Amino acid sequence: MPQPIGRSIVRLGYQIPDFNYGGAVAEIFPTVIAQAREAERAGFDTVFLTDHFYQRFGPPHGPTLEAYTALGGLAAATATVKLSTLVTGNTYRNPALLAKMITTLDVMSGGRAVLGLGAGWLELEHKSYGFEFGSVSDRFDRLDEALRIIRPMLQGSRPSLDGTWYRVENAINEPRVRDDLPIMLGGAGEKKTFALAARHADHLSIGCDAVDLPRKLDALRQRCEEIGRDRATLDVSYLAFVAIAETSELAHRTVDEMFATRVKDPARAEQVRASMAGKLFIGDPEEVADQLRDRILRHGVDGLIVNMVANGHEPGVLELAGKALGPLLKP
Repeated sequence: MPQPIGRSIVRLGYQIPDFNYGGAVAEIFPTVIAQAREAERAGFDTVFLTDHFYQRFGPPHGPTLEAYTALGGLAAATATVKLSTLVTGNTYRNPALLAKMITTLDVMSGGRAVLGLGAGWLELEHKSYGFEFGSVSDRFDRLDEALRIIRPMLQGSRPSLDGTWYRVENAINEPRVRDDLPIMLGGAGEKKTFALAARHADHLSIGCDAVDLPRKLDALRQRCEEIGRDRATLDVSYLAFVAIAETSELAHRTVDEMFATRVKDPARAEQVRASMAGKLFIGDPEEVADQLRDRILRHGVDGLIVNMVANGHEPGVLELAGKALGPLLKP
């Protein structure tokens, strides 16, 4: 079981959800860098990329960068923010190789990497790229086995495992800059995801409708109690979809335009918007801060991760968000 690391892993995080900015391909990564640097200046402590090969929100053929290659570029372009995925699909990489990749990112960034990990869920990507998808139970069994390889490698041990899904023998992971690189799981599954987080993780990122958060936190407490872990030793953040602008009217208009552009069929756009309504926070900075404080933070999560797909890439928006949300969270 993980030992308490004595610090908050994610207090205020920014997720870069996709790369659909318009313009030339040559402009994509400079826009990613600009967001990471603005987030750093605005007081965000962690920058996340999604680990997908297809665009998820909008047509799948939209521009999508491979996460770990891009994170390596961000390591050289930033100075203080932690770097992670929200989250890595376990099914996409051999776990020993993944441990080596995240440790290399940690070396490149001077100890700023966080391993975000999940079971994998997007069947289209698995089918198209030739990765085995399997059942939900299969994917969580694979994740459990992977974590029994990854955790020791991050800590400097040389694990051997002849498992159902993976086999390693005396797996070496050098160089490393530390033995406590954090592991963050992402998801909202009250049985499988939360049980794995209780057993293996330092941090859990929960994505759910705001109204369901108290039940999720209670379920997480139960999973921790079942194995004798103090829930206070497991950091928890909430993933929120946020649109902030200088005025509430502009923020709502930005979201309307995003749905109209990304999901061109009006009926389908309304369906997608309705499915996100319970975790979507829109308004001017004061309004969004009030919404997140009253609907999320009062339940006792340790941090926030904001996905600002509508306008986070626009210069100045992350500065607004950082000023509004930073004071809500304990340093």
